[in-house]
Amino acid sequence: ALKITASAIVFIFLVPYTASVYNGLSRLFGMAFNIPYKYCVIGMAVFTGIYVILGGYMATAINDFIQGIIMLGGIVAVILAVLNGQGGFIQAIKTMAEIPSDVPVTMGQPGAFTSFFGPDPLNLLGVVILTSLGTWGLPQMVGKFYAIKDEKSINTGTVISTLFAIVISGGCYFLGGFGRLFDAPDEAGNMIFDGIIPHMLSTLPDILIGIVVVLVLSASMSTLASLVLTSSSTLTLDFLKDNVMKDMSEKKQVRTMQVMVVFFIVLSVVIAMDPPTFIAQLMGISWGALAGAFLAPFMYGLYWKGVTRAAVWASFTAGVGITVLNLFFHFIASPINAGAIAMVAGLIVVPVVSVLTPKLKKDRVDEIFACYDEKVTITKKRSLEQN
Repeated sequence: ALKITASAIVFIFLVPYTASVYNGLSRLFGMAFNIPYKYCVIGMAVFTGIYVILGGYMATAINDFIQGIIMLGGIVAVILAVLNGQGGFIQAIKTMAEIPSDVPVTMGQPGAFTSFFGPDPLNLLGVVILTSLGTWGLPQMVGKFYAIKDEKSINTGTVISTLFAIVISGGCYFLGGFGRLFDAPDEAGNMIFDGIIPHMLSTLPDILIGIVVVLVLSASMSTLASLVLTSSSTLTLDFLKDNVMKDMSEKKQVRTMQVMVVFFIVLSVVIAMDPPTFIAQLMGISWGALAGAFLAPFMYGLYWKGVTRAAVWASFTAGVGITVLNLFFHFIASPINAGAIAMVAGLIVVPVVSVLTPKLKKDRVDEIFACYDEKVTITKKRSLEQN
């Protein structure tokens, strides 16, 4: 029952996240090539479908590596170009410091945008929790660990991924901080939040716009491939197999996954055509439910034998419940903060409920954790004997 519920949560809440990726990518293509938004969305959807169905997991892994290299170089080039367009780093800071303190978001603080935590530290904390803590519990992130081939790869991957995260996420936060220097209003004068970065980049030379398009395309295709593969395989293997469709051969499983890939992409495109809110809030809804449901059971379950079934159900209920109820009743103003609260709630709920509810049978738990005690033969280079 837990597996079936988990697969449903994965499939449902990866849809708004995928729609947000289509949204961002299509807006950028619209800025660069003046292509109507809906054609961009459809084009990206078709491209993703071909790429994932024909290439599968290995194509995704190899492309992730190449795209990661492009992203590292691209983010540095974009930051330098944007700052240069504002007269350099010092001039950009000076311009931000001159933004009037009567702008509502500054809450009357003069020079609020040049302070270390900005004018609204609490909402900034919500964004940091959502985008940093949330990735620990996202199924498409966890799934990548199945591709690790040996211990050496873990050490290498730890160093590379940490440096990558510092450059990419640090660069994105840094670049986003200068978004206040650019306005992207619609015809009625209302701010289009999803248009700020494309508008920021539209001031760059053509060659840099080209680099940016490849950069964002790389990041988006990497994400889209992971999301589509995760959702389709989860729905097929954990929900349809043995529950709806009995005795599925391996060939039939692959075919079913390919059909699910198409279904998932179409569903995401429908939402992306008329998104209910802007990208960051779509992410808040998706990540809040997913990481809110899975982060705590996954993290505690790796290291602690005391996690109970009831605690996992409680985490599922808290993560999805807080996110969905907030969609209808808006008791937390920002979906981003609601997502962050859902994640933190799970980290509190799981140990509390585990202590109060019946434990799993000790023999079964010991059997599950026995893999940690399995004896293996390794070289002296990997392990020194203790006296």
